[in-house]
Amino acid sequence: MQDPQDSTSAPASAPAQALPEAQAPVLNPVDENWARKTLADLAFANLKEQQSQRRWKLGMRLAWLLFLGVVVWLAFSFNSPANHTSFPHTAMVTIQGEIGPDTEASAQNIMSSMRTALEDPGSKALVLLINSPGGSPVQAGLINDEITRLRALHNKPIYAVVEESCASAAYYIAAAADQIYVDKASLVGSIGVLMDGFGFTGLMDKLGVERRLMTAGENKGFLDPFSPQTQPQRQHAQAMLNQIHAQFIDVVKKGRGDRLKATPELFSGLFWSGQQAVDLGLADSLGSVDGVAREVVKAPDVIDYTQRENVAERLVKRFGVAVGEGSVRTMRTAGAGLR
Repeated sequence: MQDPQDSTSAPASAPAQALPEAQAPVLNPVDENWARKTLADLAFANLKEQQSQRRWKLGMRLAWLLFLGVVVWLAFSFNSPANHTSFPHTAMVTIQGEIGPDTEASAQNIMSSMRTALEDPGSKALVLLINSPGGSPVQAGLINDEITRLRALHNKPIYAVVEESCASAAYYIAAAADQIYVDKASLVGSIGVLMDGFGFTGLMDKLGVERRLMTAGENKGFLDPFSPQTQPQRQHAQAMLNQIHAQFIDVVKKGRGDRLKATPELFSGLFWSGQQAVDLGLADSLGSVDGVAREVVKAPDVIDYTQRENVAERLVKRFGVAVGEGSVRTMRTAGAGLR
């Protein structure tokens, strides 16, 4: 017979359930293709960036080599003295456009061109071909003095030939020539001096604008267009202009001498046609460069000695400006990073 206690014995334990094993994630084929494409794009972008950097470095090296080559070319070609010619000829120097220190018609360029022309043993005379409305009286005075000096030094005649215009500072230069030739329709004269500007004080009063200008010296700002001009300041400026005008008149009288026809308007700042200039003694005759070379100098071959800025020189200047601006930007950026 069975023991009743056996019925209270613990039941047999149920078999333990097996834990699921960790499974590796299975990539979707679409995700796998996207990853490969992304890696390929990154590698291609990196390669493209490296190629771009190499091209930039190579381009900069080539640019510097080109720049140095142009500089050497200018040094040995355009900046070298002009070759002297042995055959007789008429030398020519052109005075074109505004006369000023930063123009092709500056005193430095014109005087250097004249010296080169007259030092050539083959040149029999120098013709100044003038087409200028005027400019700086200082630059014109320097050229005028140099004409007088070079004529005495080389004992060669110097003529002025006018094309479109020879006015103000340009006539200041021409007055030193032995003779002046013009076209019948040229504009000649304008023997005067001016100082121009604007005054906005009335407009500022209407708009209610206050000018705040601080100076050390009561007359320091008398040319300021936003400040009123006093009578003493106006008198001072006028006296200075009158003095420069008197210097201009003396130069013209010295150069032209008895050929001038004294008239009240001659030194008033008016200008005349070429034919009127001949009648007034401001010019000697009608003529052209070729006519003067052929009939006056008796050397029909004309050689131009004018020093001009060539394309290569302009390229060098622009390249230099670009490099300078790049250097300034680099220094500013570096300075900003140090703050």
